[in-house]
Parts: sequence; structure tokens; C-alpha cells
Amino acid sequence: MRTPVFTGVCTALVTPFHESGGIDYPALERLLDRQMDANIPAVCICGTTGEASTLSFEERDELAKFCVKYIGGRAKVIAGTGSNNTQVALRLSQSAKKAGVDGLLMVTPYYNKTTQAGLAAHYKAIAQQVDLPIILYNVPSRTGLSFGAETYAQLAQDPRFNGVKEASGSLALVTHTRSLCPKDFSVWSGNDDQVVPIMALGGMGVISVASNLIPEVMKQLCDLCLSGDFKGAAEIQTGYASLIDALFCEVNPIPVKAAMELLGLCSGHVRLPLCRPSREHLEQIRRELVRFGLI
Repeated sequence: MRTPVFTGVCTALVTPFHESGGIDYPALERLLDRQMDANIPAVCICGTTGEASTLSFEERDELAKFCVKYIGGRAKVIAGTGSNNTQVALRLSQSAKKAGVDGLLMVTPYYNKTTQAGLAAHYKAIAQQVDLPIILYNVPSRTGLSFGAETYAQLAQDPRFNGVKEASGSLALVTHTRSLCPKDFSVWSGNDDQVVPIMALGGMGVISVASNLIPEVMKQLCDLCLSGDFKGAAEIQTGYASLIDALFCEVNPIPVKAAMELLGLCSGHVRLPLCRPSREHLEQIRRELVRFGLI
């Protein structure tokens, strides 16, 4: 019987940078304290929101070690270790395990892509050599490649695959996946605007961008779903729709980092090829923060 790596909210944590480009570890401490104060059960580092694609191997290793030590068991630490190069994904996964993380988040191979058979082979090759729970990550808008429900079902037979972060936007795929996979193969929403419908289909929570800003709200939303109060959860989901929309007015994590700078949590600096948001989008983000009483 698989136990979910986490239930409820896992915050897809931003990586705070100095304007000079290096990682701002004092700011990272503040961000982690914010999550721990909200009793968030898990954080994900080195993911899409953490700008993993522009982090060096050394930075990824340092981030994992730092977060594991600083959190000290108060929450689960999940590390993004996916790559379109199976050997690179393996190296990242082995290093994350050595750092003491609790689980791995592994995006599908991007750019070169593959077939469904290749997807299964890619993940199995890594799982055979890294003894940690693996969360599959499906985000075809980023990768140009999507899992099929049948491939989920194939991998779900191996208990090392804990579940999937589903960010395809397809509720039909979630439904089909739930119908084919064992009940202990977890599904987490990868989109903040689909938490309630995915949890209503049996999902275990969300890996969330919005919880960088509103961890208490996202925790309440998931707690209501887990208790079966989907009506109450839907009120929160719809009530915060405009803020969530603003956090995706440009490619993630540009808007959320701009918002966090406006809140004084960390610099809004992002690494190229990402750049600061347009004036119009920055004003949209500011309006939503004011509307929800965050500034």
C-alpha cells in the first residue's frame, strides 16, 4: 500500500535571487518560515516555479541540502529532478536523495520528447536506481508531451511511483487515470485553478504556485476538499480566481515573483530568458494584491 508523499498543499517554491543573480539564502529562509508558519505539509524546490532550468547542478545540490536542513522534518521536501536526458535526471535524483529529500518530482522529457513506450522506459530506468518516491509531472504546455492514462496505469503497478502532478488541464485525463490506476496511486493538481475539480475526482491536493503568496488560503481550500466540503472549497476557488489568473498573466514564475517583491518577501529578479513583467501586467498583479488585502 502506497502512502502519499503528502496530502493537501505542496508549495512550488520560488528560488529567490539577488539582483546580481546568485541565490538569496536569507530570503529563502523567510519564504520557508512563511510556509512553516502556515503549516504547509510539503514544499517543492527546483521545479518550474523554482526556475530549475537555469540552476546549475551545484545550485540544485546546495538548495536541496539547505532546505532539508532548515526545515528539519517540519514538512516534506520534494525536489524537481526531471530532464529530457535520462542520465542527467538520474544524476539529479541521486544527488537529491543524498541531500535527504523525501521525494522526487520528475517532468516528462521535453524538446526531444518520446513515445509512450519511451516515457515508461525513461522513468523505470531512474526508479530502478533511486530508492525514493517519484511523482510524475505532466505539463504538456511546457514540454510538448503528455502522458496517456494507460501509461500512468502501467507505471502505477510499480510502488516506487507515488502518483502524478497533473498540469495538463484535462479533467478527462484525470478521470481516465483515476479509473485505470490503483486507488493508492495519487493524483495532485498542478494547476491552482483546478484544485477543487481534481480533488472531487479523488485527487490528494495541489502542488501550488499561489501558496507562495496565500499558503493559509490554499491549505484551507485543500482541507475542505479532504473533509468532503466541496461546496465550501468551491467558494474559495472561485473567490480567488482573479488573483490566480493574475499569477499566470505571463509565464510562471514571472508574475508570482513580481507579487512577492511587492509584498517585500524577496526580489522579483528572474534569470534570462525570463524577464520582468510588462507594466500592464505588473499593475494587474498589484491591483489583485490590493483587492485581497495582501498589500
